[in-house]
Amino acid sequence: MYNDGTVTTPPEKQSAPLPNLSTGVFSSNEDLAAVCKRLRRDILNMIFKANSGHPGGSLSAVEMIVALYWRIMKHKPSDPHWPDRDRFVLSKGHAAPVLYAALGECGYFPKSDWDTLRQIDSHLQGHTERLTTHGVEISSGSLGQGLSFAVGAALAGKMDNKSWRVYALLSDGECAEGQIWEAVMAAKQYKLDNLTAILDNNGVQLGGFTKDILDIEPFNVKFEAFGWNVIEVNGHDINQVIDSLKQAQSVKGKPTMIIAHTIKGKGVSFMENTAEFHGKAPNPEQLEKALKELA
Repeated sequence: MYNDGTVTTPPEKQSAPLPNLSTGVFSSNEDLAAVCKRLRRDILNMIFKANSGHPGGSLSAVEMIVALYWRIMKHKPSDPHWPDRDRFVLSKGHAAPVLYAALGECGYFPKSDWDTLRQIDSHLQGHTERLTTHGVEISSGSLGQGLSFAVGAALAGKMDNKSWRVYALLSDGECAEGQIWEAVMAAKQYKLDNLTAILDNNGVQLGGFTKDILDIEPFNVKFEAFGWNVIEVNGHDINQVIDSLKQAQSVKGKPTMIIAHTIKGKGVSFMENTAEFHGKAPNPEQLEKALKELA
């Protein structure tokens, strides 16, 4: 059962999707953990099938995505353009598999579409495409642009007196982009308390550890200095993530940045905390080992 009680595709074309947790169907920690494990398996299977993709940063963001789509956001899989929906912006667009996993499980499109990831003419490309994929708010590719888009959406919501909120997921390496900080200043200037950004602070990017490439820590001090409300959480503790998102909803007069301390490749021992699987698909033996760890 979804927020509006409908499913968009016939049952014979996809297995039963996971219910949206905002309906109260799931309530225990075990249920939440099961959802996260399921999405991690979805991510690995679709990347393996494509023999291409970005598992590391997709796996590190799972708890944030589950918290948003199963507990926090107002959204309708049966009506992707529902005017009153909350908006989710995937600024770290290479982590598209985690968003595709959530959208497929929620019923925005048949889960069989995962088998077409990164294929020619598929709507599931390596970076998200707004015009072709239901549930996607922004076409991504170049890092650093998503927060600006989110600021514009939040400002539009303010100007139109709308109650919906905007959520943006950033990567730590992405914060080396100057455009991020221009957006941070604009969000504060316009007092966008309807905007919550989440920083997937896993410490690893394509070329290695972020501290060795361009160390811009401490994030908390920087965002606070720019006038944001800052909350720090263990990004793999789903309850901490949910609580922080709820806290952000009550903040007035300023945007919120949730700094989620995470592990690149979380859940798969040989992918964790390494740049090797930033953009590398597992081979058959690695997939088998990974799925056993996530059983």
